[in-house]
Amino acid sequence: METNRKTRYIPIIIAVSIVAGIFIGTFYANRFSENKRGLGIIGTTTSNKLNGLLRIIDDQYVDTVNMGELIEDAMPQILGELDPHSSYIPAKDLQAVNDDLRGSFSGIGVQFTIQQDTIHISNVISGGPSEKVGIMAGDRIVEIDDSAFVGKIVTNNESMKRLKGPKGSEVKLGIFRQGEKEILHFTMIRDDIPNKSIKAAYMIDDQYGYINIEKFGETTYPEMLIALAQLHQQNCKGIIIDLRGNTGGYMGSAIQMVNEFLPKGRLIVYTEGRKFPREDYPSNGTGSSQQMPLIVLLDEGSASASEIFAGAIQDNDRGTIIGRRSFGKGLVQQPIEFNDGSAIRLTIARYYTPSGRCIQKPYNKGNDENYELDILTRYEHGEFFSQDSIKQDESHIYYTSLGRPVYGGGGIMPDIFVPQDTTGMNSYFRMAMNRGLTIQFAFQYTDQNRQRLQKYENGEDLLKYLKTQNILEKFARFAESKGLKRRNILMYKAKELFDRNLYGNIIYNMLDMEEYMKFLNQSDKTVLKALEVLEKGESFPKAPEQKLEAAHEGTEKAIAQAD
Repeated sequence: METNRKTRYIPIIIAVSIVAGIFIGTFYANRFSENKRGLGIIGTTTSNKLNGLLRIIDDQYVDTVNMGELIEDAMPQILGELDPHSSYIPAKDLQAVNDDLRGSFSGIGVQFTIQQDTIHISNVISGGPSEKVGIMAGDRIVEIDDSAFVGKIVTNNESMKRLKGPKGSEVKLGIFRQGEKEILHFTMIRDDIPNKSIKAAYMIDDQYGYINIEKFGETTYPEMLIALAQLHQQNCKGIIIDLRGNTGGYMGSAIQMVNEFLPKGRLIVYTEGRKFPREDYPSNGTGSSQQMPLIVLLDEGSASASEIFAGAIQDNDRGTIIGRRSFGKGLVQQPIEFNDGSAIRLTIARYYTPSGRCIQKPYNKGNDENYELDILTRYEHGEFFSQDSIKQDESHIYYTSLGRPVYGGGGIMPDIFVPQDTTGMNSYFRMAMNRGLTIQFAFQYTDQNRQRLQKYENGEDLLKYLKTQNILEKFARFAESKGLKRRNILMYKAKELFDRNLYGNIIYNMLDMEEYMKFLNQSDKTVLKALEVLEKGESFPKAPEQKLEAAHEGTEKAIAQAD
């Protein structure tokens, strides 16, 4: 009986024990949780730390925090600690970044400049929506979608934002046109507008062609094929490829373009990264211009895909590189998009020229200042003006297929150095340029004389007319009205520079980029040097009489792959 009574109380005892255990456990758990909160103990792994930090800020920070903005601000900072070229692109900017390389964008088809807080249309793209409705060069846009658009709100970014839009969307413009008393109103449908990579392709004389490539985008390769075909039809006997100021773009486009000039089996470039094993990109032998004499022009603004192109030509001894040392970007970025429309460009590998050199210039992680100021440093050290100012690192010596020495460690060094032209440069010209007065005057002159200038269909005829108009004197009066004191002696010492700048900008405003380039190239010393090399039949490099021996054992690098 006694046993049964004890057995009856066992469930009660167990229940009480469980409740007591839960109470005690909860008490100490809360105390421990409070201690963790006070001590800031989040987690041991790096990812847990970051996620935990964001959760705690969102939950406990003294003030309300916009977590979206905090993350947007943090992303560039995190990527900035990796290398100078890994970057974060907000959703609002991604479309513009992609449009620049895709070869087209949706818009109204005009080129414009902003003068006195107003959009001035400088050129109407042939076949575009604006041309179809009758908008003309010289028109001012003063209304967009029934709202006034003048004054301080008129910035380049805001103008592009309002004029661009989805293909097929409608936009209304209010136009002020000289000679019209009332505002003209136009309604048009946005359409795809070509954004060409090749800004000029023409016969520079009766033997040699010239191609200026601004970037390496999705359409650059087919654009080059068309340009090459047109030049071949004109019995072109040699080509100048101008990559000065070309900051790069798609590596694939550069590889396709180099392939046009190389025989089968030549290495163009290879890439390699921590998570990406070496990948070679050889030529396939289908190129249309394998035997064509070739010159490539570079300067300090030539980077990335431009350096892939030039490095492949140089290391394979396929052509001659002329100009100044290139930028020095040898890192490969992979685009990765997020669901909110933003993206990152993450460096995943380095690219190497056929001889094995990585031409990425040195950088310190998280310290972009010196990296960004490198061009200024080069200028101050005299590199733009004297080849002797460039000290090659003998520890980074490599050899081309013919045994010519080339150097890694920071950009592509040209085979023939051409210094920056400073003839006539003085304080008066420099102040006029820095204040943007030459561009302002050229636009104003074009705008006021557009009807008279329209009868000239090419740059040569327009130039002949401009030379009779005493343009420099008119500029001097304009500049003085803008606060630049007239300095006759300095002005005429810089006459050639002023003529080149003023005539060039007026030609560009009235005609197009190609006519502008034709004019500039007439006196461009780098272009003239390229023509000289072609005329002498010296575009194909020759093997050195005696191959340079490595400074010490183990310094000699791989020679570019030959046939």
